[in-house]
Amino acid sequence: MKRTLVAVTAGLLLAVSLPACAQSKGLGALGSIFAGGGGGQPSPASVLGNLLPVVAQPAAQPQANDLFALLSQSQGEIDEGKEIEIGRQLAAVLLGSKPLLADAPTQRYVNQLGRWIAMQSTRPSLPWTFGVLDDPGFNAFAAPGGFVFITKGVLDRVDEAELAGILAHEVTHVTERHHLNALRSKARAGLATQLLASQIRTNNAVAGALSQQLLALGKNLYSSGLDQADEFQADRTGVTLAARSGFDPYGLPGVLQQLRVQAPDNPLFALSLSTHPPAQQRLELLGQAMGHRLDPLSGKPSVKIAQRLAPAGTAKR
Repeated sequence: MKRTLVAVTAGLLLAVSLPACAQSKGLGALGSIFAGGGGGQPSPASVLGNLLPVVAQPAAQPQANDLFALLSQSQGEIDEGKEIEIGRQLAAVLLGSKPLLADAPTQRYVNQLGRWIAMQSTRPSLPWTFGVLDDPGFNAFAAPGGFVFITKGVLDRVDEAELAGILAHEVTHVTERHHLNALRSKARAGLATQLLASQIRTNNAVAGALSQQLLALGKNLYSSGLDQADEFQADRTGVTLAARSGFDPYGLPGVLQQLRVQAPDNPLFALSLSTHPPAQQRLELLGQAMGHRLDPLSGKPSVKIAQRLAPAGTAKR
């Protein structure tokens, strides 16, 4: 696994920063992103590179102590810097369970597409980082501060407009601080603090337990999912964000139609289905929210992901 992560990190150093043309809207500018170009944004590879040591080593105990205490506070906003650090720790949870896909062109493509969409969001200045996990299952994850992951199983089953809808959904979770708020609620409720009352006897043990509890909160959140209201909001805003980014707004509904016909016990879809509201309900609520307002933006031809990757030398999927 270490060799895989090193190989991916080296490949990601080739990632192209979001070009200046991202300040304009439309598919024409979007196409120039995938053709390459310069830009003033920091490379997403630098942020992903910072994640890898965290996977191998737990968070420093004083740091984990501070972050967990911050989450447990009943009042006050968490500043953006702390939000990013919390997100980095949660991203490490995801990377610790599934490695990054050892495919630099694919990682670069998803970063470019994701960051284009994020630039159209309400928080474009976050250090947005997107990654593809080497997992055949169908799922996507977000963490506070701008970290978004999809699985290889997603790429194998969607076109570009559908992928844009998924990424826009996850970007909305970040911009609306859904995971951060959920973590704070769980921390304040004492979900992972029972260990303190029953097992901890020394200050060192307290610090060690806090480090583990921060990870436990993240694992619990990703296995149980967010509130349904958060998912519905991410659907509504995600559709609008995808359209604003130049994609067919019906990309995300197309994904939900795929999910609607999957059996709940299908191992490739089980986690996604169990952590989200029923796809049929999501489609119905999206239909009510969208009406026909976005119809003029629909019908745009979508690109097959293999077409984007072929010039970079990636084998056709």
